Amino acid sequence: MLAGLSPARRRLVVTVLALAVVAVLVTGAALLLGRPSGAAGREPVSQDAPGPVLLVPGYGGSTAALQPLADRLTAEGRDATVVDVPGAGTGDLGAAADALGEAADAALERTGAESVDVVGYSAGGVTARLWVADGGAAVARRIVTLGSPHHGTTLADLAGRVAPEECPEACRQLTTASPLLAGLNAGDETPEGPAWISIWTAQDETVTPPESARLEGALELPVQSVCPGARVGHGDLPRHPLVQAMVLEELGAAPPAALGPDDCARLGG
Repeated sequence: MLAGLSPARRRLVVTVLALAVVAVLVTGAALLLGRPSGAAGREPVSQDAPGPVLLVPGYGGSTAALQPLADRLTAEGRDATVVDVPGAGTGDLGAAADALGEAADAALERTGAESVDVVGYSAGGVTARLWVADGGAAVARRIVTLGSPHHGTTLADLAGRVAPEECPEACRQLTTASPLLAGLNAGDETPEGPAWISIWTAQDETVTPPESARLEGALELPVQSVCPGARVGHGDLPRHPLVQAMVLEELGAAPPAALGPDDCARLGG
């Protein structure tokens, strides 16, 4: 068939056939790998088996603030570790995300589990999101954020204006116009991999406005939507029995589920 074509047409036909063969080979390889060509190919993290829990401190890096929640988790049979973040929790949140990654690797090796659950308190929730975006999604089963300024806090804005010398790197990263938060919130705020839950309080005096803790795509659980009369400030979140019960509920073996006033008494509110 090719013999009857001019040299220029023969070259064109041969080139087209070669490209078609390459396309077939690429498609076939993708099918053998169990995913279409160009897809990320990440398998969803199994939600069936709860693994170790890593608790990430907020601005200031106080591990003591999260110890009551870690103790409650331990008492309920969970393996719980409070992550020690560098720079006293006031440095680059990216470095804190690296520390979380190291803690996750250590927990998986120590326990033999295939995934971890993460509870990020305040800025620790932003740290958890940075870690997920940098590869943590492959081993993160569930991410619970507690009163996290996902869209910044005007308190950081004020500090940056009035006393910039008292607003170190993490403070600047938590302003409402922060490039770091703008990058995290561009597109999908809750990338695939883990299940996302945001627990926050309408009475937050540190994350202002409190609605900054909303995370698009997450299961939203304002404390007052469960127990309308609950008085819970920002600093109360890790130690309040109701909030602790909510965290335990969402980190259990059952799928994350919405909670409401009918659950208030059961959860100790």
